[in-house]
Formats: sequence, structure tokens, C-alpha cells
Amino acid sequence: MLKKMAVIRWLVVALLLVFRIQEVRSGASDHKYKEKEEVPIYANKVGPFHNPSETYRFFDLPFCLPAHLKEKPEALGEVLNGDRLVSAPYKLPFMVEKDSEIVCRKTLTKGEVFKFRSAVAKDYYFQMYYDDLPFWGFLGKVEKDKNDPSEERYYLFKHLHFEIHYNKDRVIEINAKADPNAVVDLTEDKEVEVEFMYTVRWKETNIPFENRMEKYSQSSSQPHHLEIHWFSIINSCVTVLLLTGFLATILMRVLKNDFVKYAHDEEAADDQEETGWKYIHGDVFRYPKYKSLFAAALGSGTQLFSLALFIFGLALVGVFYPYNRGALFTALVVIYALTSGIAGYTAASFYHQLEGTNWVRNLLLTGCLFCGPLFLTFCFLNTVAIAYTATAALPFGTIVVIVLIWSLVTSPLLVLGGIAGKNSKAEFQAPVRTTKYPREIPPLPCVWGHRIYTIYSILFIVFIILLIVTAFITVALTYFQLAAEDHEWWWRSFLCGGSTGVFIYGYCLYYYYERSDMSGFMQTSFFFGYMACICYGFFLMLGMIGFRAALFFVRHIYRSIKCE
Repeated sequence: MLKKMAVIRWLVVALLLVFRIQEVRSGASDHKYKEKEEVPIYANKVGPFHNPSETYRFFDLPFCLPAHLKEKPEALGEVLNGDRLVSAPYKLPFMVEKDSEIVCRKTLTKGEVFKFRSAVAKDYYFQMYYDDLPFWGFLGKVEKDKNDPSEERYYLFKHLHFEIHYNKDRVIEINAKADPNAVVDLTEDKEVEVEFMYTVRWKETNIPFENRMEKYSQSSSQPHHLEIHWFSIINSCVTVLLLTGFLATILMRVLKNDFVKYAHDEEAADDQEETGWKYIHGDVFRYPKYKSLFAAALGSGTQLFSLALFIFGLALVGVFYPYNRGALFTALVVIYALTSGIAGYTAASFYHQLEGTNWVRNLLLTGCLFCGPLFLTFCFLNTVAIAYTATAALPFGTIVVIVLIWSLVTSPLLVLGGIAGKNSKAEFQAPVRTTKYPREIPPLPCVWGHRIYTIYSILFIVFIILLIVTAFITVALTYFQLAAEDHEWWWRSFLCGGSTGVFIYGYCLYYYYERSDMSGFMQTSFFFGYMACICYGFFLMLGMIGFRAALFFVRHIYRSIKCE
């Protein structure tokens, strides 16, 4: 117990150190400025509004280049997030107002006109950061031709208005709006003269610096506002809890009747033939087929569950404040690496309890069960991103860093955890004896069904409810299976819990075709590729939860009856 507490404390200290280093590294200043002092402003990326995964470098479009183009060094999480910050062509010193300041005058060639026109047609937006505050804007607009309504005209915004709010010596908020009347027509394929300008206005506010990120707390990765209907959320949570309680009540009453019936049968006649789940007491704890794969799945699921708990813990203490660039991705990589020992220990320990002998093969299977499909998916999608020259394509140096983390941290911890699990003295606790030969299993109809309900703002609450529902439904279906005298419940309980991942992926299909406006090969491949990895992770994690709940239930009921 003391060793486990020491490991947990070490993990927490390591995580806090990582995020403290990132915070110091990402902060260019203490965010206090004097009048006329330069405030850092960076251009990040551009991309189609409806394709969030398809983003490109800001200067992939022919904007005005600053006098000194400088790239901002990015942390690991920022690179994984697709951030590529460079010096912006605007100068916004603290408390300095400007009127129609000219950025540059340039003649757009036919090729540049085509680039801008294509971007406007696809509803391209830009993202920038001013004093670490993100802001967005659209590049242009599309309107019907006044002379021919069947034709469309494409306009590029050339005048940007910045409205900056400050409190004493700190920047609190920034908004960027384009002048809808200051546009240049890009409809025709011809050279165009354009003069890019911007205006700056400063306004005082009483909002404290500590609360300046609150306006983003209800935003998604793009400037949408997520509406939260609290009544619907509470209603759904209460409904799920009532259904869970209803199921638990019915199951307990059925089990009570079973216990009474079996106790009466024992007193009535010793030679009376057993029926129901008691009939298979000699087979219910027979080890499953492919026990190495089963143990590896439990280990990977336990690791992902631990990863989820750490992520929720960091989120609840405020580490992932809105638009803390790359913090979430950094956390995922670091915590996954540090928790690999949990996967190794769980898999090897359970494999040892199932009397497995090839523990090296079991560890290799555990290490590759989730990382293998994720790596193959990444290779394909990164190749697609490189072909599109998108910011989602990881640089070679970042890939090397990830490989080093996997080689120097993940793998050694996995092996150490596996050795500890292999040498553990834990034995599989079976309350009844397993017979030498298995009984024949009667044919059973297939049963499947589950629900998932997620809302980001109360994700932790819904996550807990999801775990409860998964556990109870798996227990109920396991009982029905045992009552039908089918003793091969091990894999089915895992698949029952993990089936939620399949449900989520099915919903992804519905969302893509019915609720979103995503299009294009890159966005489609990224959406379905990475959602497949996420759903696979849910499959392993919830499968582990389902099996653990079913194992607890099966041990309990067979411990409560008398079996010879």
C-alpha cells in the first residue's frame, strides 16, 4: 500500500513539474505592460470553418509579410494541436490607438487571387493570439451577383478593426471584426491591387485579469458558443440513475428468490437435478480462451481508465483552462507514458492468476494492443496531412521526441510493471471448485444494447454515470447468461462493456452525415481515423469496467450458495 501511495505521489509531482515547466516556457512575460510597449501578437493558422482538422499555416495564403518573420517555439502539446505561431503583420502596442493604419500595398497575381478566392469560397477563418488571448475572424464573404442572382461574387476583407479591453496595465480581451464595406472583388481571374489596413481601439474594463479567460469557457475549439441546457442535463442524469436503481432492485429481488429456491432444493432432495446458474457452478470460473489477449485487454483498459482519472483530476484543479495551448495533448502523452506500468502490472498479474506462463509475449501484446492501431492510424493520417501541407502534419523532430518517450519511458515502465505483476503472490479467488471437463452450452440468442450520454461541461459527472450504467448492464446480462447455463461469460462481459465504443462510432457516422458540414478527404479521414482510435480506447476501458463488475458479481453469488 505504501509503495502504491509513493508511486501516485511521484506521478502527481512529475505531472505538476511538467505543466509548471510548460507554463513558464509558454509565458512570454508577466502580462503587464507600459503605455506604448509592444504586446506580442502571433498569427497561428487558417482553415475551412466546417473542417476543424484541416488547418494550414497563416502565410500559406499571400498575406502581407512582417518585416521580421519569426516563428515562436512550440511545446510538444502545441505541435500536436496543430499550432504554428509566427509573427503577425500587425503592430498593436499597449494603449496606442490607430486609424486605418496601412499594413502593406500589394498587387495580387492571378495565382494569389485564386488562392484567396478558394479560401473565401470555403469559409476560411484565421486564428491569432494577442498576449496569449486567442481571437478569430473570417477572410471574406460570398454574395449573390446583383445582376445575375445565379452567379456568386467573392470578396476579400481588407480592413480589420481591433477592439482591445484593458484593466490598468493588463490586456483583458480582444476582438477582431472586418469592415464589411472595405472589400476587394476576387471573382475574376485577373491581377488586383489591394491595400490591407487595420484600426485599433482601446477600452477600459473592470474585469480582473484572473477572469479574462471566462469568455472562452463556453467555447469550443472554434468561436462557437456551446449552449448548456441544465434542465435537460439534470433530467437525463436523474433518469439514468432511476433506471439504474430500478435495474438493481429487480436484480436483487431475482437473486433473493434464487437463493431461497436453491436453499429449498438442497433441503428437499440431494439427488434433485440442478438448474439455472447454479447448474454451471463447476464451469463458471473456468479460465477463458486466449487468456493472454484477455489479460492484455484488461491491462490496457486499466491504463486508459487511470489516464481518464488523471485527466479529470487535472481538469478539476484548473490546469486545462480555456485555450491553454497544447496542455491537454501534453497531458495525454505524459500521463499515458507514466501509467504504462499500471498496464504491465495489471496484465502480468492477471495473466499469472490465470496460470499463464509466457509473460514476455503477454507484455508485448499489452504494449501493442492500443499503441499498435494508434500508430498505424497516425502513420496514414500524418501522410495525408503531409500531402495536404496541413499543420496537422507532425514535424520529424516531434515524431522523434514521441518515439523517445515511448522507448525510454513507456516501454521500461511497462516491463517494470510486468515484472512486479509476474512476481506478485496474488491468486485468482474462485469461491467454487472448477470441474475437469466443461459442460455443454445450450444455444443462446444474441443480445446487445447500451446508451451513452456525454456533455463536455459536466463530462466528469456523466463519465461516472457511464461507468455505473456499464457495470450494471454488464452484471444484468451476465446474470441472464449464467441463468441460461452458459458458463463462458469472461469475454462476453468484456465485450458487453466495450460495446459502448461501437455505439459511439456508430453515432460518429450519424453526426458526420446528418449534423455536420465537414467535407473533403483529409477532414473525413482525420475524423473517422482518430475517432476510431478514441472509440477503441473506450472499448478497452469500458470492457475492463464491465468485466471487473461481472467478476465481482459472479464471485458474490457463488460464494452465497452451497456447492459440492
